[in-house]
Amino acid sequence: MPPVFSHGDLRLYLLHLLDESPRHGYDIMQALSERTGGTYTPSAGTIYPRLAKLADEGLVTKTADGRKSVYAVTDAGRAEVHGRADDVAAIERGLSDSVRLIADEVRSNVQAAMKSLRADLAAATAAENRAPRQPRNQDSHIVSREQLQRAEAVIAEFRGRMRAELRTHVARGGELSPLVVDDLSAALDAAAASATGALEPAERI
Repeated sequence: MPPVFSHGDLRLYLLHLLDESPRHGYDIMQALSERTGGTYTPSAGTIYPRLAKLADEGLVTKTADGRKSVYAVTDAGRAEVHGRADDVAAIERGLSDSVRLIADEVRSNVQAAMKSLRADLAAATAAENRAPRQPRNQDSHIVSREQLQRAEAVIAEFRGRMRAELRTHVARGGELSPLVVDDLSAALDAAAASATGALEPAERI
């Protein structure tokens, strides 16, 4: 993925954030992470030197707030932001594109995982249909219980993997759109229907 901020854009966007409201340095880093969908999480070593340079240029001020520092835009900084409104709008559009790319990636990963799950279910169903039917005796019940435990383990593993991936994505500031969740819900419903269909012949024996 290309850099989120082109040369000079980060400087202007910092001024834009401070034009919205005064902020602590950490608040600025959090805002950048959130607005880029987690594609850009700046370090203190990146942000504070730029803020110091903006202060040297007279574009922002720095005041103490307990153990933290609050940065605010000056009249000169505000004039630059408003004078470059078109550039700020272009940066915002670029950030929106980055967020959409992240959402598309999450949706693609979810769909690929569900496609793999459905393929596994179909393969298991085909193997079951090819296997000779055993009489319902004690041995078959033991096998069924063992396979039940295996199926529960597979479901738990899938749930845990998807839950971890989604939580990590959101924790990084990524967007989780309703469309992605709708796709996940539909894929799970399809997988459940496939599994239920595979069970029906056995239930009629």
